[in-house]
Amino acid sequence: MKLYSYWRSTAAYRVRIALNIKQLDYDYEAVHLVKEGGEHLHDKYKSLNPQSLVPALETQDGQILTQSLAIIDYIEQMHPTVSLYPSDAIEKAQAKAMALSIACDIHPLNNLRVLKYLKSQSWQQEQVDKWYAHWVNTGFTGIEKQLTNSAGQFCFANTVTVADIFLVAQVYNANRFSVPLNDFPLIQKINTHCLTQQAFVDALPENQPDCEI
Repeated sequence: MKLYSYWRSTAAYRVRIALNIKQLDYDYEAVHLVKEGGEHLHDKYKSLNPQSLVPALETQDGQILTQSLAIIDYIEQMHPTVSLYPSDAIEKAQAKAMALSIACDIHPLNNLRVLKYLKSQSWQQEQVDKWYAHWVNTGFTGIEKQLTNSAGQFCFANTVTVADIFLVAQVYNANRFSVPLNDFPLIQKINTHCLTQQAFVDALPENQPDCEI
């Protein structure tokens, strides 16, 4: 398998965590989202993913998969050992819902192309930062309440799930933009515990071959 990734991409970060939890080998192909106008916008990459987004996963038989949750669900189906979902049907739906609340309700409002657009419309950095923090706080407020009914060491008791994968990647971004998380003790606790796990550590943006820190 080959993962087309960018070290700071939140969505690619999720897939890296999933691949690591499953202990799957993959080739890392860096796609720089800033250099040369953004390599994801070049024809070479657009021929793989017409949406011009990362990540993309090239399967062993040459198929190209896009969108992080779709990729993770493919990995889950092909390699079910160490499942990324709870066995209980209700909890499985709840874990996916939590992942989707991050992927659909928080991240799209705060990703690179949205922030660049806001700046192109003469928004000042302070305004952009407030926008970013507002949507993180709105989303995390709901998740924090949900976690009071489900959390243990992870989002759902003491087993890692897709919810943890999405949460950790989003917390990383919130920290990067200096969003205070004092109102979210459960989210912080789960994030801290996840980052004691090697699969999460190895997937960290600063541990990627294209890291520019």
